[in-house]
Amino acid sequence: MADPEDLRHSLVGILPDLRAYARFLLRDPVRADDLVQETALRALSASAQYQPGTSLKAWAFTIQRNLFLEQGRRRKREENALNQQAGAAEPMVDNKVPELSELSRLLWALPPALREALVLVGAEELTHEEAAVICGVQAGTMRARVSRGRALLAKAYGNQAPPAPNHATTP
Repeated sequence: MADPEDLRHSLVGILPDLRAYARFLLRDPVRADDLVQETALRALSASAQYQPGTSLKAWAFTIQRNLFLEQGRRRKREENALNQQAGAAEPMVDNKVPELSELSRLLWALPPALREALVLVGAEELTHEEAAVICGVQAGTMRARVSRGRALLAKAYGNQAPPAPNHATTP
């Protein structure tokens, strides 16, 4: 069992990382800050579930991702209910589209699982194992997602990525 005071201080240290991941997930700074706040509250209330010696960052990212998915499902249900009540034929769409850099545009063109893998391993510097725990997949699956995501980005940029070294070859 983790000491709640130690966990609180450690959690403060990873708030910038939580904020960066939330901004990636939501692409809206205000909603991202709300997600970070809710994540911190949930982490503190579940402090008894944290196992000392494990990655606090991975544990908090898992909480944040689950919360993001939960909020997305809730938002979708609310939109559907509002659309049905109003008799709207099309779902409501947020018309705010920020101007994106080339990398951001290409990153957002990737399938969600590959994009998330690249952000967790590349941008957030988590290990493949930590990212796999967050996404609820095997570490090998996470490695494959990162590899496919990198290959698709390289191809989209028009570069041919050098082939990965094959360590299984014989002389």
